Amino acid sequence: MGIASLIQDMGDQVYAIDTGYVRPGMAASHLVVDAGRAAFIDTGTSNSTERLLGALEHVGLTPKAVEYILLTHIHLDHAGGAGRLLQSLPNATMVVHPRGAPHMIDPARLIKGTKAVYGEAEFRRLYGEIPPVRADRVRAVEDGERLVLGERQLDFIHTRGHANHHYCIVDAKANSIFSGDTFGVSYRDTDTRLGAFIFPTTTPVDFDPEAAHASIDRLMSLQPQAIYLTHYSKVTELERLAADLHRHLDEFVNIARYCVDMPDRMQNIADRLRDYLWRELNKHEFEGNDRLREDILGADIELNAMGLDVWLTRSRNTRGAA
Repeated sequence: MGIASLIQDMGDQVYAIDTGYVRPGMAASHLVVDAGRAAFIDTGTSNSTERLLGALEHVGLTPKAVEYILLTHIHLDHAGGAGRLLQSLPNATMVVHPRGAPHMIDPARLIKGTKAVYGEAEFRRLYGEIPPVRADRVRAVEDGERLVLGERQLDFIHTRGHANHHYCIVDAKANSIFSGDTFGVSYRDTDTRLGAFIFPTTTPVDFDPEAAHASIDRLMSLQPQAIYLTHYSKVTELERLAADLHRHLDEFVNIARYCVDMPDRMQNIADRLRDYLWRELNKHEFEGNDRLREDILGADIELNAMGLDVWLTRSRNTRGAA
């Protein structure tokens, strides 16, 4: 597959690059260009590095033009390839949330936690090697901090709910936001005549529904014209999508609470999430059969169930401690 087929020009000098994570159209890295300078927003895994470097060449830039690798958070489908990519970008700085910076400098705990979710073999297949990053090439950004790329201002806002080490990037020039996972997941495979279909991501281990609702509202208060998701790229119709995210978040939480005392709780949550999302897809006039739906959403459903299960345990422990 040629590199040109993996890159989509989204306008405003923003390019979406399919990172090849799991399946086509599942995860994007975004390349932002301004005045001959460039930044990658999220990187995919170490297996994505050649794609990202090829995209840079495709748009007529060299690795020396890249000033920043901007990681919305350090889950490995977003940041696993950052260390390897940085080795090919001599002038770039890795920019992360303060909570994430230590784990990019020493990724041992990050690797261990991901292996606990996926297992050793699947970890190797999906993520490859994750090299540590020298501390002098890592910059932590506080809430409200600003960086300049060429003539473009990029503002960083901390957004909890999906992960405690998550930020979003506000691009004033394009009136857009790069949201990582804060504004949910919307695969282009599920678009219909009614537009994009969106749902929240409640993966382990930091899911917090109240914070997730608040972060969505914070993004919407900035009145962007578009939001770029890592899964997958540009969405508009933001008022509708935000309302859908709030509604789905509430229902995900209701499902989890309904299953709280069930045996095999996590599987019961997953089964009910699947039933719920299938009904919502029907309302959205998505005509794909169960097999196609499972191919597109199955992995998300299982991970979301795991995150909700962890949240239930944490919530119960917190109440017990109180």
